[in-house]
Amino acid sequence: MSQFSTTDLVAAAAQGEQEAWNTLVARYERLVWAVVRGHGICGTDAADISQTAWLRLVEHLGRLREPEQVGAWLAATARHECVRWLRHRSQERVMDEVPDRPAGEPDPEERALAADEAHLLVAALERLPERCRILLRMLAADPPASYTEISAALGLPVGSIGPTRSRCLARLREIASSLGLDLDSRTSAEGGR
Repeated sequence: MSQFSTTDLVAAAAQGEQEAWNTLVARYERLVWAVVRGHGICGTDAADISQTAWLRLVEHLGRLREPEQVGAWLAATARHECVRWLRHRSQERVMDEVPDRPAGEPDPEERALAADEAHLLVAALERLPERCRILLRMLAADPPASYTEISAALGLPVGSIGPTRSRCLARLREIASSLGLDLDSRTSAEGGR
């Protein structure tokens, strides 16, 4: 039957001819398998989805509008079944596998507040004079720049970097406070960091 057209095979399979069905399966099983595997689904799940696509063909075999396009129909059906399976699987994960928050990890509200504070701190830094921004960023780098490197970059005497840093931090606190961010209470709450 392999010499028959796809349309003839579909018609014969719809009439219950097993050889026609076997020929259709032989012609398109690699296509269906490739679609399923292309969605990253493996093993028994891939086999189940592949079988579901073939089952859908059995259910619709006599009603296909374009029997000559059965390959495209099977590919689309396999894709649909994959998407359905993946969606169902992700919902199961959400429902069944919600991980507990590790100890010490902030909850979503704390993370949102920290993000807001970080945004305000960046805004305060941007309002500092350029020399202060550069100095504080060099000192906050990991690893921090040495006083010699800072001196060369900013043209400051090494002995004035500490006092300049103090003035820049005081100015940063003022600006942050005007934006609603209290760096003093945050520093003392974090143990003086």
